[in-house]
Amino acid sequence: MRKIVSTIAMIIAVVMLVIYFVEKPISTDYNINNSRQTAITQAIEKCSPTVVGINVTQLKRGQSNLFLDPFWGGYFPRMRTYKVESLGSGFIVSSDGYVITNSHVVEDALEIIVTLPGGKRYNAEVIGSDPPTDLALLKIDGDDFQFVEFGSSEDIIVGEWVIALGNPMGLFDIAKLPTATAGIISGLHMDFGEKESGHIYQDMIQTDASINQGNSGGPLINALGEVIGVNTFIMTGSGYTTGSIGIGFAIPIYRVENVMRDLKKFGRVERSFNTGVHLQSIDVYLQKYLNLPTTDGVIITEIEQNSAGEDAGLLVGDVILKVDNKKVNRGQDIMRIIGESFKKSGDFIELKIWREIELLEVKLELRERD
Repeated sequence: MRKIVSTIAMIIAVVMLVIYFVEKPISTDYNINNSRQTAITQAIEKCSPTVVGINVTQLKRGQSNLFLDPFWGGYFPRMRTYKVESLGSGFIVSSDGYVITNSHVVEDALEIIVTLPGGKRYNAEVIGSDPPTDLALLKIDGDDFQFVEFGSSEDIIVGEWVIALGNPMGLFDIAKLPTATAGIISGLHMDFGEKESGHIYQDMIQTDASINQGNSGGPLINALGEVIGVNTFIMTGSGYTTGSIGIGFAIPIYRVENVMRDLKKFGRVERSFNTGVHLQSIDVYLQKYLNLPTTDGVIITEIEQNSAGEDAGLLVGDVILKVDNKKVNRGQDIMRIIGESFKKSGDFIELKIWREIELLEVKLELRERD
């Protein structure tokens, strides 16, 4: 009897619950809205207030129409100076208004206007730029700005989600907010060497997040909203310089932090140096005359007194075979290796040298010029 009563009571309870929820359906608004929030949307929300649009007025020189020279009686191109408007992106790195961007965004700038999310505009000053790394540090007046959180370049995973934030095609001025495009990390440690512009693109991060004209200088962020790189250039499928095909590249954040410290402190990165070592390439005649084992490398012909070369223990007649484990055959090879590794004054390079009958390893300081 008790089992029957218990069963009937359970059935009645279930029926009452069904009736309750039929008459009063569960609201799904909260669940739907909650499901729309992802790591991507949260990362964008976190970082967007720190991203800025940059409008630059540059001064350029070029040829205009031909003119008749009354003295020489010939036609010559007329040189003229003119203004060019360009745009880019950047991000705030401190509460007192320091902004990171690409140096190519602000080179030859007469005026730089930085626009914050919401539309407030500031005149910006170039604190310093470092053309080899294609990075520049700007400053806007203020002391209570939101600023980015730096991530790590060391633990990036190929295939992880990333977001590019910036000002493509000047859309920042329309929306008063940065544009976001999402993709993945496509590749790491991409080396392109030195370009005609003088910029050196080494150890770059590759992404398929859409990057277009105006994105240069903006942040590449991970799913935690941390900046891991600076969007810098793209590859295109034609002869044109614009148009994203999903192959973009960013400067890793560790390099940005290193350069930013020097720019903030000194206004530049000191890359001029002197070793006091004079070199000559080796041909077959010099090889035979000096009884050298190979024509590889460069031979030291002179070492200045009290120089970094003398302090390192180098001797006239030493043959430098490798610099930082890379082969050299000309003095220009050494300069290229130093440049592509972003060495600066005070850094050391490792030399592998041949001295008489043995191989030696020597550390040489890139000592700042007097």
